[in-house]
Amino acid sequence: MESDNEVRSNGQRPVERRFEQIIGKSPALESAFADVEQVAPTDSTVLILGETGTGKELIARAIHNISPRCGRPFVKLNCAAIPFDLLESELFGHEKGAFTGAIAQKIGRFDMANTGTLFLDEIGDIPLALQPKLLRVLQEQEFERLGSCRTHRVDVRLVAATHRNLIEMVKRAEFRSDLYYRLNVFPVTLPALRERKEDIPLLVAHFVKVFGQRMGKRILNVPQSTMDALTEYSWPGNIRELQNLVERAVIRSNDGLLPNPLPQSANYQHNQFTQGVFADSQREVILKMLDTCGWILGGSRGAASRLGLKRTTLIAKMKKLGISRPLSESDRPQLTEQQESD
Repeated sequence: MESDNEVRSNGQRPVERRFEQIIGKSPALESAFADVEQVAPTDSTVLILGETGTGKELIARAIHNISPRCGRPFVKLNCAAIPFDLLESELFGHEKGAFTGAIAQKIGRFDMANTGTLFLDEIGDIPLALQPKLLRVLQEQEFERLGSCRTHRVDVRLVAATHRNLIEMVKRAEFRSDLYYRLNVFPVTLPALRERKEDIPLLVAHFVKVFGQRMGKRILNVPQSTMDALTEYSWPGNIRELQNLVERAVIRSNDGLLPNPLPQSANYQHNQFTQGVFADSQREVILKMLDTCGWILGGSRGAASRLGLKRTTLIAKMKKLGISRPLSESDRPQLTEQQESD
């Protein structure tokens, strides 16, 4: 086994050490790792896409940790957690007296992240009124604090994340198209937990160990019936939901056995309704990935590879779920003048 200090002959740490905080070996997750390996050495903006609870912050940290900026600041901000009237100050800072309650100068997150990486989670929640200022700092690497005319220059690598469909938000005029294209330089899509079920036993073992040590409980065995229930569940809350339920199971464990933490309603829902729900969610995920890949199916950058599927398997799923590529204007049949008048 390689030590923490061991590196490859080219000076880079092995892949498994780079992503040691991210549990899983599924093809869908490995595809995301490959994207991170490609983009991390650059200074390009990265947009991490994925459902809530899929581990977007861990991927952002991995990008920073294997980049040339490792060892410099890694600053994060959840844009959805900050009230609108405070978000501009959080991002860019303010001068004393800039507004009521500004009793001292405040340094913003862009200043804090200078020479390092700024991770903006839930970027889709940034208000329209603030988006031009964010676009400017991404393009020019400069901004003014609230209450100041002095321009500050920074050297910041931006990593953003969202669970929202920004393309649909642009269509509804809820998100600026120029900001979207500036953010979407290099998208990294994280699979939902239901798309990487082979990783669930690894995640369960990891969380059992963590919570067992924290609570002073020794879990000797995870019954096959419990593992089967966890593996078959659809996990709408993804890894975060799994983590919380394993913690609950460890609390309730007796005699070294891990009980099934899923509520009876969830088990019933799985037995009765999961197939339909899963099909709907699977259709949404595939459509989102096809849009991201420009409806390219095969190849290393195609939707099949990113979803961890064979091209033929993806085509079969698309047929089963009724997914077909939308017609472009040039593909649409043209009506004659007589047909139009009719």
